Amino acid sequence: MTLEMRALRFCSSVRMLAALVFTLLCIQSAHGQPCPYGFEFNRSLGQCADVNECSWPQPCQGEMLCVNRIGGYQCLSSDYYDRPYRQVGPVQPELRYPNPSDRVSDTFIPAPARPVEPSYPIVRNRALCTLGYAPATDGTCNDIDECETNSHHCNPTQVCINTAGGYTCSCTEGYWLIAGQCQDIDECRYGYCQQLCANVAGSYSCSCNPGFLLNPDGRTCQDVDECEEEPCSHGCFNTYGSFMCNCDEGFELASDGTNCIDLDECSFSEFLCQYRCVNTPGSFSCICPPGYYLYEDSRSCEDINECDTGNNTCTTEQVCFNFQGGYTCLNPLQCQLPYTAVSDNQCMCSAENPACRDLAFTVLYRHMDLSSGRSVPADIFQMQATTRYPGAFYIFQIKSGNSGREFYMRQTSNVSATLVLTRPIKGPKEVVLDLEMVTVNNVINFRGSSIIRLTIFVSEHPF
Repeated sequence: MTLEMRALRFCSSVRMLAALVFTLLCIQSAHGQPCPYGFEFNRSLGQCADVNECSWPQPCQGEMLCVNRIGGYQCLSSDYYDRPYRQVGPVQPELRYPNPSDRVSDTFIPAPARPVEPSYPIVRNRALCTLGYAPATDGTCNDIDECETNSHHCNPTQVCINTAGGYTCSCTEGYWLIAGQCQDIDECRYGYCQQLCANVAGSYSCSCNPGFLLNPDGRTCQDVDECEEEPCSHGCFNTYGSFMCNCDEGFELASDGTNCIDLDECSFSEFLCQYRCVNTPGSFSCICPPGYYLYEDSRSCEDINECDTGNNTCTTEQVCFNFQGGYTCLNPLQCQLPYTAVSDNQCMCSAENPACRDLAFTVLYRHMDLSSGRSVPADIFQMQATTRYPGAFYIFQIKSGNSGREFYMRQTSNVSATLVLTRPIKGPKEVVLDLEMVTVNNVINFRGSSIIRLTIFVSEHPF
């Protein structure tokens, strides 16, 4: 073996050893880096670089030849190659060393050139393509669509996406890859919808609460103005997501929340009107009985004085007497014997007439009105002596007409007394009382009496 051949073998061994060390260093340096199969992390480039698998010990079996690919390698039959390789072209001159016994020349004469076999195989087929490509008829390489040829290895839940020289396994929209499986994304957890959200396989659906309308973006909601459709019988007030109905004065909202029903104000209290309350749509009115008119407050009743207005049926001989809620026509005074009239309301029985000995000296006629059910006790009439005699005193009493004991006389002084109503009297009613004033004079041994015949017209109503 010549020195030249030894030098070549030594250099070749050094190169193989350096390549093996470099490969081991690259593999060690790529440990723990997120590089796919067939790649390793290159620190100088800062990225994953292709691994030359053909540099590994016996990557192919038998006589198969190893061809490195991007991300892998390929084992080919030796028929694809021609050996030995014969170069066509100028031949490099062979170096020849001088014999030491020869004379040394000043000029270096190169040895004749000899053919040198290359250290790499020559591919006969010019259309040899990398992994993921296939040779075309025109000598170019076309990409293999692994998704179309169903030569991919994607999970059944995944979707194959063809790429240049390979493919990618991905998930359709609405899914994400978890542990190699495409699982549905619950979009409702991330607040995609403004109000209501319903998750479906691979997607989601938004909806709105009652009173809202879904916007064209399919996610947000806008308030619906329900008042535009006039749902209320009276007034409508739009609110956020709903509406409210209101009613005019005198009405209240029905249970359905949209219609208005009339309020029966008369049922609220029996004191709204003094006499009678009449309900009207949205309001009420007060009315008064005959003989009364409605006062300015629209609730109270005032007596009509028929005697003043002339709205009565009394003749010219009669006297019109007005009382609460009505009137009466009083006939001219007619005194019963042995009494004689001394005025238009007083009768007298003369002491000289023996028939008057046991009778009252005078009878005075008075009239008054009284409201039905008047509260008691109540002072209703005053009686007193108009003539005073020395040494005389006076006794006041109810002589007749108090069968129901509704009245009594309370003496207020030596010469006066008051008629007191002790029990309410319901009308309409006419009560006639004889109120007697007895005059007693023990000095002259005199005893006499005078009577006031009081006629009380009790009205039908308490006003």
